[in-house]
Amino acid sequence: MTRLTAFQRVVSQYADIADSLLVYIEEAHPSDGWASSDAPYQIPIHRCLQDRLNAAQLLNLEVPGCLVVADTMENSSNAAYGAYFERLYILKDEKVVYQGGRGPEGYSISELRRWLDQYRNNLENSITVVIHV
Repeated sequence: MTRLTAFQRVVSQYADIADSLLVYIEEAHPSDGWASSDAPYQIPIHRCLQDRLNAAQLLNLEVPGCLVVADTMENSSNAAYGAYFERLYILKDEKVVYQGGRGPEGYSISELRRWLDQYRNNLENSITVVIHV
């Protein structure tokens, strides 16, 4: 199972408690750079924002139900989140509450699932009171 397939399963499984966003950053294995022989697509180094947007569209097809956006050409999201090559985050109330390790070695879907399962369990065990005055 590919990482995108595993991520897609998380997106679907936890859609009731979490919105998902995939930020496409610079290509880790561009076809005209450090190419990977097992890459599903041959994507060259992005020379302009339109190149990056075109590549992000491919991800949009791979992960339906998940909003896909592209990083700036200055790689501001990549720099802010230390994402290179890939990284998982959970934000709640505009704060980072989960930061996964850097991929590929530190990328752990199972760790992300554990966090989301615990969060779901906490939601189910909380009491919500609605008062109409």
